[in-house]
Amino acid sequence: MSEIWSFFQDEILGMKWLNRLISGLLETIGLDTSGRIGGSINFFLYDTIKIMVLLGFLILVISYIQSYFPPERSKKILGRFHGIGANIIAALLGTVTPFCSCSSIPLFMGFTSAGLPLGVTFSFLISSPMVDLGSLVLLMSIFGWKVAVVYVIVGLVIAVAGGTLIEKLRLEDQVADFIRNGKVLDIPQNKPHFNDRIKYAWEQVVETAKKVFPYVLAGVAVGAFIHNWIPKDIIVKVLGTGNPFGVIIAAVAGVPMYADIFGCIPIAEALLGKGARLGVVLSFMMGVTTLSLPSMIMLKKAVKPKLLGIFITICTVGIIIVGYFFNMVQGVLV
Repeated sequence: MSEIWSFFQDEILGMKWLNRLISGLLETIGLDTSGRIGGSINFFLYDTIKIMVLLGFLILVISYIQSYFPPERSKKILGRFHGIGANIIAALLGTVTPFCSCSSIPLFMGFTSAGLPLGVTFSFLISSPMVDLGSLVLLMSIFGWKVAVVYVIVGLVIAVAGGTLIEKLRLEDQVADFIRNGKVLDIPQNKPHFNDRIKYAWEQVVETAKKVFPYVLAGVAVGAFIHNWIPKDIIVKVLGTGNPFGVIIAAVAGVPMYADIFGCIPIAEALLGKGARLGVVLSFMMGVTTLSLPSMIMLKKAVKPKLLGIFITICTVGIIIVGYFFNMVQGVLV
């Protein structure tokens, strides 16, 4: 059974056969893939193709599932629950919605305008970019199923805990007036047929691929540079076991970037391969996907500074705690 799973993880999810194929082709034209230049080209081609293939398949499947949860239906589902149960459902709904924080914010605004509890909408806002289903599969392809599953679980815990805390603080007056006073029309929608759902899913594949492709290229280029040009000693010194502040550095370093899980994966893969701690790598990924500067600028239009500051603080503290937790259990998970 373990051999079957290893084959699935390495050859299906990890697409190691593709790496061997590209390496062989580069060798035939005279490039040494064990050298810096050949290794960088091999890393770039392999990771770009692998991520875009996985991305296309994942978005097709997830978008088909998402077609069953349009905003109006999601609002009605969330409206049936109360207390922490509503936060849990909101966090789970976040796993089948857009892949980056900037795409999640308009839905957050719509849910808030519809009168859903503020804590519930924030559980959704935290969960959506951090722990989508795509992250589960991509993390499995790089780090294995244990890391992927624990990452999703702790991400959901952050989302539920963060939303619950915001609910307890009663910060409804910290939402922008145009959202609090907004009205959402409940327009009946025809139930889409199978062909409609497939068409919608394919449109999402094309649209998302166009949107994230530049960031995938940038992420893979950075990953290739780290993997082949930065000495291992430097990575270990800054982000390895010897630096107790590695998690904090990684979380803060991720904030100015704008990318999603697809753009972060090659950077994370390269950092881990160079000796960075697992918790450091995952903290960087969470910082990028949840607290990117562009998404915070968008969110500032929807909430007042006090609530924005509390949201950033909750996410930052949660990410740092998760990072140190993964550092402690790395030996068990990897």
